[in-house]
Amino acid sequence: MSKFVKDLLCSELEKRIVNEKVTDFIVISTQNVNGVDNNVMRGALRSKGIKLLVVKNALMKRTLTKMKMESAGSLFVGPCVVAYGGDSIVDVAKELSVWTGKVKAIHIKGAYLEGASLDDKGAQGLSKMPSRVELQGRIIMLAKSPGAKLAGAIGGPAGRIAGCIKAIVDKGEKSETKAA
Repeated sequence: MSKFVKDLLCSELEKRIVNEKVTDFIVISTQNVNGVDNNVMRGALRSKGIKLLVVKNALMKRTLTKMKMESAGSLFVGPCVVAYGGDSIVDVAKELSVWTGKVKAIHIKGAYLEGASLDDKGAQGLSKMPSRVELQGRIIMLAKSPGAKLAGAIGGPAGRIAGCIKAIVDKGEKSETKAA
């Protein structure tokens, strides 16, 4: 392949990475995956907003160097597929770990996250982290917790007083019905 063609392919790859705002990704190997499993996996991942990109290692390393992401270059050895998209890299890792269980030929090689490359164990560790939605739920729960405790503290004595008043009213009604 001529240098001109390589430069052209690198610039197209760079445009795709920039246009799709790819900052974090996971590198997997799909070697020995049959066509049916590959198509089913790609369709399922696409429905969740996760994209797969088969790359030529030398071109990807050259593109990553241009984009100041050269630490991810060590992940590109052997057949590689770049997985990105979804709500966050954690969601991508969770989905890919599900697929590594379904199709044994797929394995995670590593990940690139916030300027650092992770090995296969680090990338699989991402799948055990809570997703962005789960973290937002936890934050909301923590934010609401003091307010709920305060409302309970304020409402508790008022509830007791209301209970006492109701008991007095009920006792007064019973004594009125007995007298009548």
